[in-house]
This record gives sequence, structure tokens and C-alpha cells, in this order.
Amino acid sequence: MKFRRFLNKNGTRSLLATLISIIIGLIAGAITILLVGIFDKNLGLKEAWKGIRLIFFGLFSNGVDKAGNLLFGFNTTNIGDMLFRATPIIMTGLSVSLAYKTGLFNIGASGQFLAGTTAALFLALKLPTNVIPAWIVWIIAFLGGMLAGAVWGALPGLMKAFLNINEVLACIMTNWLAANIVTWVFEGSGLQCTEGTKTQVIWKTAHNGVSNPKFGLDKLLPGSSQVDGGIIIAIIFAVLVYILLTKTTLGYELKACGSNRHAARYAGIKDKRSIVLSMAIAGALAGLGGTLYYLSGTTEFHWQTYMALPGEGFTGIAVALLGACNPIANVFTGMFLSTLDVAGSKLSFFTEYNEYITDVIIAVIVYLSAFSLFIKLKITKWLKVKEPDKLGKAETVKAPPAENARKEGEA
Repeated sequence: MKFRRFLNKNGTRSLLATLISIIIGLIAGAITILLVGIFDKNLGLKEAWKGIRLIFFGLFSNGVDKAGNLLFGFNTTNIGDMLFRATPIIMTGLSVSLAYKTGLFNIGASGQFLAGTTAALFLALKLPTNVIPAWIVWIIAFLGGMLAGAVWGALPGLMKAFLNINEVLACIMTNWLAANIVTWVFEGSGLQCTEGTKTQVIWKTAHNGVSNPKFGLDKLLPGSSQVDGGIIIAIIFAVLVYILLTKTTLGYELKACGSNRHAARYAGIKDKRSIVLSMAIAGALAGLGGTLYYLSGTTEFHWQTYMALPGEGFTGIAVALLGACNPIANVFTGMFLSTLDVAGSKLSFFTEYNEYITDVIIAVIVYLSAFSLFIKLKITKWLKVKEPDKLGKAETVKAPPAENARKEGEA
């Protein structure tokens, strides 16, 4: 009975639906690798078997031995790199999740990510660290990136609230505006590469000491040159978003407005303010994703590639969908997708396969996560679990005793 009650919980079935999506996606990836290995003469079944193992256990790969066999074990370098890659997509996932919980679809996370990146890098590289301490410059750049993302997120919110323009269309527009503004800002900034012979590159900020704090993770995970405290900051923001949405009056107002804007207005909630504020907070989260990624001190920003919007914004949609738009779940789904990213890099390094096979897996998982409600219904039917009504009791309808007696008398 307790097990059935546990299965009756919406969160339990959402988790099962996500796990099923992940398992099917991994199986699809394994089948793809196997088929490529069978039909490609340069690969074969042995190489396919190596590729399949790397897809499932690439995070723990430790290279190959003299015979070419894969070695697996606890690898702090891979884990550190995974946490670093997870940070920006967790933040963009939080951005999409918060907007979705408030009835909005934030497809503009890429533009907000760019806005935060631009402001943070510009401040970090322009402010003189020989006059202002580097840690103060980092705080200024951090807050500047968050503010820039909030402003860029508020734009489609204003269009939605006051002009009733669909937020998806407005976000697409602001995405490409951000991409072109980035080029304009950095072309006239005078900032050039600070390392080697590279030109026309905004290089990493490590040269002036403006980089994310490590919080001891570099010692906990030695060997990883990328890991920093950004992942801890991302987790803190995930908890804050969860508290905002579930434990505060503001969160209730934002969700109420998203559920029914007109009913919320009738109840005294300022619907226009809620829409703008929701998109501004979502934009701030996406902007922080770009800020944390490019203030790491280990990444360079190629502004010339503006014609291709940053993938972190769109990957954030996958993170949100896979985590059922739950802020805490977004942390784990972000880590899972970055684990696949690390596995893809190991796949191309240790085998002849292309690392983008992992994109097939992610695509299948995201596609299935869009059918999470259908999967949840199938789980319910398969387990033969009765849906609870609002009172928490089984949906069985019985006529009152008096009604039964009346019907028997008429008969």
C-alpha cells in the first residue's frame, strides 16, 4: 500500500519518466555506434564495443593500455571538467525552468547568456586591476553580468506585458540583437589577445587575476585545470530559485499570473509587473551562466562567431525539460548532459568515432522528455496504479445509502 502511494506521487512518476527517457536515449546511442561500427570497414565490432563503453562510462575513462584496451577508474580530471561544463547549462536551465513555471517560454536564454558574457568580460578586462583589487573587479563583473542578463530578459517581458507580443517571437528577436551588439561592442573596445600570437580574440581573464573563486575544488579534484567554484554558485542559485517558487509570496504571484493572467489580476496581483519581473529574473540567471563560464579564467570568448548563438542557451532548454522544470532536478540533469559531453570528447580521442554521436543521445532524450506526460500515463497503466483524487483517495464513486434504497423501492 505504501509503495502504491509512493508511485501515486507526481514527482515519482516524473522521475521515472525522466529515467526512462535517459535509458532509451543511451540505448539509441549504443545502437547508433554499433550500426556505424558494423557498416564502416575502418571501425568494426571491437571499436564499436569501445565506443559503447565510453558512452556509458566515459566519465571514468583513464586512457588505454599498451594493447589498446580501455582503462576505467575514478578520474578527478574528468569529474572536474564535467562540473565546469555543467555550470553554464545549469544556469540557463534554471532560467528556462523559472520562466516556464510562471507560464512563459524563455527561448531567449542564448541572447541573455551573451548579454551577461559581454558585460562581465568588458568590466573584467577594462577595469584596471593595478588600481582596483582583482576580487573587487570580479564582484563588479559578476553583478554586471547578472544585471545585463536581467535587462535583456526584461525586454521580451515588457513586450509581452504591455503589447501582448508572444514572448517566443520577442526572445528570438533579442537573441539576434544581442549577437550583433556583441560584435559592435568588442570591435570598438580595443581589447586584444593577451597570450601568444592570437588576434581578434577576447582571451581568458586569468592574466589579470579576475577569475572565479575555487572554493577548494581544485584541491579536491586535482588534475582538472577547469574546475572552479562556479558549480557551487550554480547550486546555490538552484536552491534560491526553488525557495522563491515554492516558499515565497512573490513566487506564488508569479506562478498564479502564469496560470491565469486575468484571474490573477482579479485577485489583486499586478500581472504586468509579474510578467516583466519573471523574465528579468530568468534573464539574470542566463546572464550569470555566461558570466561564470567566461570569468573562469580558462575560457576564451571568440566574438567573431556571433552568427552562431551560444549553444548553452539552447542546451538549457534540454536541461529544463529533462528535469521537469524543477530547479533542484536541473542541477542533476545539467551534470548528466555535461557527462555526455565529456564522454563524447573521450569517444573521439580514444576511438575513430565522431564525438557528436552524443548529440544523437541528447536529441533522443530531449525528444522523449517532451512526451513526459504520455510516459507518465503509460507508467501508471503499466503499474496499474489508480489515480488519486484531490482528497487523496481512490477514484471510486459510490451512491449514498439513501439513494440506493430509493432505487430499490422503485424497482
